[in-house]
Amino acid sequence: MEAGRRRGLSGIVSSLSLLCVILDLQLDGLLGASHAEIEQHLEMGRKLLAAGQLAEALSHYHSAVEGDSKNYLTYYKRAAVFLALGKSKSALPDLTRAIQLKPDFLAARLQRGNILLKQGSAQEAREDFEAVLLGNPGNEEARSQLALTGELERLSEDAQAAYRQRDYQGTVAVMERVIELSPWDPDARELRAACFIELGEPRKAIQDLNPTTKLRNDNRAAFLQLSRLHYSLGEHPDSLSQVRECLKLDQDDQECFSHYKQVKKLSKQLESAEHSISEQRYEDAIEKYEAAMKTEPNVPFYTTRAKERICHCLSRSKRAREAIEACSEAHQRDPRNIFILRDRAEAFILNQEYEKAVEDYQEAREFDAENQEIREGLERAQKLLKQSQKRDYYKILGVHRNANKQEITKAYRKLAQQWHPDNFQSEGQKKEAEKRFIDIASAKEVLTDPEMRQKFDAGEDPLDPESQQGGGGGGGNPNSWPFEFNPFGSGNFHFKFNYN
Repeated sequence: MEAGRRRGLSGIVSSLSLLCVILDLQLDGLLGASHAEIEQHLEMGRKLLAAGQLAEALSHYHSAVEGDSKNYLTYYKRAAVFLALGKSKSALPDLTRAIQLKPDFLAARLQRGNILLKQGSAQEAREDFEAVLLGNPGNEEARSQLALTGELERLSEDAQAAYRQRDYQGTVAVMERVIELSPWDPDARELRAACFIELGEPRKAIQDLNPTTKLRNDNRAAFLQLSRLHYSLGEHPDSLSQVRECLKLDQDDQECFSHYKQVKKLSKQLESAEHSISEQRYEDAIEKYEAAMKTEPNVPFYTTRAKERICHCLSRSKRAREAIEACSEAHQRDPRNIFILRDRAEAFILNQEYEKAVEDYQEAREFDAENQEIREGLERAQKLLKQSQKRDYYKILGVHRNANKQEITKAYRKLAQQWHPDNFQSEGQKKEAEKRFIDIASAKEVLTDPEMRQKFDAGEDPLDPESQQGGGGGGGNPNSWPFEFNPFGSGNFHFKFNYN
């Protein structure tokens, strides 16, 4: 019985061995590739590479490498395609593998040394260039690159020494040549960016940090720094975009998440405030900008921006005195901002301070002479100033420029009763009263008629023949009665007057 059991086990073992041989043969057939197939892939890769069809060429070189992982040339050729595609990090492992398979492959060593030099790996680049010169002492490219490697090593030491001494300007000067030699070195760009930050040049720092997000894997620190720099410049949409890239790499990164919450909150407040302005809900916008200043009190840009927009809202909502005060404060923070000057000028106009309005528009024009809105505003302010020196209907009735029809009518009735000629006895008093009464009636006519009031607000007197070029409303005499008849024509003043 024992002998039968042994024979059975021996048969199973033999069967398993045979099965393994069969599987090996099948796998060789599935995974392997004939020499002819590999050559075909290499030839197609060469043709596509020559035609500039790099992605298609790369696909064939992938197939060639998979078909024969021991051929150093296939790795070298694939590395060449990676380099043509600008993927130096992908080319480096292929060049290294080619050198491992053929240590005396000088072309691969020279190419790898060039990449390492551009990546800032000076010591490793030196080893490759020296190996090339050992195998081929007459190789001029290797000799030239070795000299550049030595220069890079010396400059890198100088830059580090200058940085330790806080000579940021000196460090930047040295790093210009370092980055020229090693444009793919993230450390070099990050060092120069740090200097630019210390020198108060955040935009230059951003230019250096942007490439490092691709040059270094999982560079969350760079994304966070970029987000903070954009934030400090008031570019909250860009800040939000960069910090989101950080969270894509690691959603649990506490620094990035904390900064994300701050930027997101402020962005929502600012966007909501601008939406309120677009819908002319100025009180709502003011509240939201005040909240934004509380959310971010430490970055000057946002405080200045909020004060500028509050100035705008107050001016547009015709709160003249408050607008003048808010705009003056905003102007101190940002003296060259033409929109602050424009909004304060409009508030001065509302407050009937036309000379100051003209001064603000003139100052704004000095900063932007081509701005059509500023030019038109200045022309209108000048017209209003000239107009105020003749006859100002708002002043005649004693109302503000933003007075509504009810307020205008009320003021008119009060003054009409006060200056009715029947209230005066002497001829001189009656003539003065008649003149004042006509002005009061003219003011009421202009300011209660939407079209005429609009013309007057634009600096054009609809009852002034000089403005109308031929007259309008009350005829040629600006002091004439503006209606169809002059009740004072007879000089007897015996009539019943209705204050309507």
